[in-house]
Amino acid sequence: EALQALTDTYNASQSKVKVSLVSDSYEGTADKYLRASQDSRPDLVQMPEYTVQLMVDTKSTVPAGACMEATGYDTTDFLQSGLDYYATEGVQWAMPFNISNPVLYYNKKMFEAAGLDPEDPPATLAEVSAAGLAIQQSGAGGYGIALDSAPDGGGGWALEQWMAKEGAFYSDNGNGRVAPSTRVLFDGDVGVELMTELRDVVQAGGGVFVGENPGGQDNLLKLADATSPAAMTIATSAALGPVLQFVEGGIIPGVTVDDMGVAPMPSPGGQIGALVGGAALWIVADRGDAKAAAAWEYVQHLLSPEIQSQWAAATGYVPVRQQALDFDPIKTKYADDPRFKVAYDQLLAGDNLPEFTGPVLGPLREVRVVAAGAMTQVFNGADPAQALAEAAEQANALIADYNSRRT
Repeated sequence: EALQALTDTYNASQSKVKVSLVSDSYEGTADKYLRASQDSRPDLVQMPEYTVQLMVDTKSTVPAGACMEATGYDTTDFLQSGLDYYATEGVQWAMPFNISNPVLYYNKKMFEAAGLDPEDPPATLAEVSAAGLAIQQSGAGGYGIALDSAPDGGGGWALEQWMAKEGAFYSDNGNGRVAPSTRVLFDGDVGVELMTELRDVVQAGGGVFVGENPGGQDNLLKLADATSPAAMTIATSAALGPVLQFVEGGIIPGVTVDDMGVAPMPSPGGQIGALVGGAALWIVADRGDAKAAAAWEYVQHLLSPEIQSQWAAATGYVPVRQQALDFDPIKTKYADDPRFKVAYDQLLAGDNLPEFTGPVLGPLREVRVVAAGAMTQVFNGADPAQALAEAAEQANALIADYNSRRT
């Protein structure tokens, strides 16, 4: 709805370009795009962050950098991590648009009832365990934190985030940024220690594993469980707007919007910073100069500071450029409700650190599924080292197969 409103504003502002939106999920859009012939693809497509290498290898798009150069487009105030995520080998392929990252959602009322400071949420996994036990033992809630193993949530995407927070690369060759990755690195000491600590959070730290979470909502809904609710969960910052709307609608009896806290994603050592999540805008090639120019005009509209301010305030996504913070409504929202600024601050904290320019793997989606399977095993009691070793073997086979087919 927010994107449609911004597009309606654009269409009404001029008469040269008419944008028609077609909605689908990330996965649905990616599948349709990859199956389609070049003639039947759209003029502009929004693709998730795990498709970067895949999209580059289709050789089906106009590099955004070429449009930037042709129009003298200034990106000096853009979040560097946002630009860097969609650039490889010196080419800016796409423009970041709807940026998100994982944050901690928590119930302040439960924290108070357990004798915890609601303004001092846990930053480390050890603190998550301690808070979870306090919440359980006090009877303030059924569980401390709800964790899932979704490929695009706690099982795949979150693993990439935690590896970066620990200062480690997810795959070799600098996450595939120096040269194409040939293997994953999550089965090393950092990954094993991380998974062991996450397992202990569930098994001994008052946490609960909600499963594979295919809809991406089970962990959040656990906060509203009528019989045994959790006090915390980790989920995308893009869910903040909807979460607050549901809370305002009374989904958690006795809990108001003001009782919901948002904090940086906890990590083993409490490090801040986050990888870029969300999606970017890719201009499709072979449409003729007029359509490429029209698509670029629309992209510039969506990335303007004023529109980014509106977009971020309406959704919880992070503005892609710092000038957006000079405009209302996000200027006032960040001042009045710091919860919306947590994800923005996390990205700034990771700017210009190489490990926070996430992995570029052709089969990243499939590798996430494999990693998520390992996390499911660990949460269900498997040995972390063995589960990760087996997952790495599968992931490396996927990477080798993909690399062998690159042209």
